[in-house]
Amino acid sequence: MLKIGVLGAGHLGKIHIKCLQEIKDYELVGFFDPDEGISLKVEQEFKIKRWTSLGELIDSVDVVDIVTPTVSHFECASKALRKFRHVFIEKPIVTSLEEAKELIKIAGEANVKVQVGHVERFNPAFLAAEPFLNKPMFIESHRLSQFNPRGTDVPVILDLMIHDIDIVLSVVKSNIRKISASGVSIVSDSPDIANARLEFDNGCVANLTASRISLKQMRKSRFFQRDAYISVDFLKKEAEIVRIKEVDKNGSHPMSFILDLGPGKGTKQIAFETPEIKPLNAIKAELESFYSAIVNNTIPSVTINDGYSALEVAYKIIDKISQAAANL
Repeated sequence: MLKIGVLGAGHLGKIHIKCLQEIKDYELVGFFDPDEGISLKVEQEFKIKRWTSLGELIDSVDVVDIVTPTVSHFECASKALRKFRHVFIEKPIVTSLEEAKELIKIAGEANVKVQVGHVERFNPAFLAAEPFLNKPMFIESHRLSQFNPRGTDVPVILDLMIHDIDIVLSVVKSNIRKISASGVSIVSDSPDIANARLEFDNGCVANLTASRISLKQMRKSRFFQRDAYISVDFLKKEAEIVRIKEVDKNGSHPMSFILDLGPGKGTKQIAFETPEIKPLNAIKAELESFYSAIVNNTIPSVTINDGYSALEVAYKIIDKISQAAANL
């Protein structure tokens, strides 16, 4: 059993605390949050120890779970890593690429495990669709959210789009050749709606749209590849696979139809599949996977370098939007 402490007891921090209390492999030693009011409420609600010293909590655990505002990620993570503690850190990993590079250096010197909380990797719909993804060549993602003041201190790219950036980078095994982007600030001082086009060396193109001023919620990605279309609804936790294949002489799949390609081109069979979606708490699953990586000495599901890569692309998108605004 690993002793773990949570840093940050806000909205997401409380979710982490609840999940950790349900994971038998962790012993939740307590939490630290500098906000007196929040701390007292969480202490009473979850019946766990509230630590008043960040350093003392770090000294008392094997693993540190960082769920603080992004601006404090680097300070918290670097303190934990210098004490040779394993670190789970919410996305985005830190506030700047310079901090991310320094954190990678510190983590390497400490020789401990670090996992970044890109939780959509553990979304049950994505997990069900992932085995069907084979060199997608066009990806379209929409992540739309109704306005919520929480998170508006950063551009929508770091708040929402970074989820889809990470997903795209995890499935496209190629370097990015070109980035194009546009965005508009509506209710905050940074872009509230943005679109980015990522072009990869292997020919794949990803078109990402994120908005935090939408009238409806949407978290959906579509992957197009040779002879297949895969749809993943991260919000509804649904997945659909449409595959084009040779006509089955032994009888068609019940969810399929025959497509006539035209004179002399024969026919193909279009089959619709809905993979089984296993009920899953994604946050709980990512914390469990981190435990497994620590005790089995394996590579975490979302590494610190994955977190850096997503952040790097996010900032390139932000820079493109800033350049476009400056040229108006």
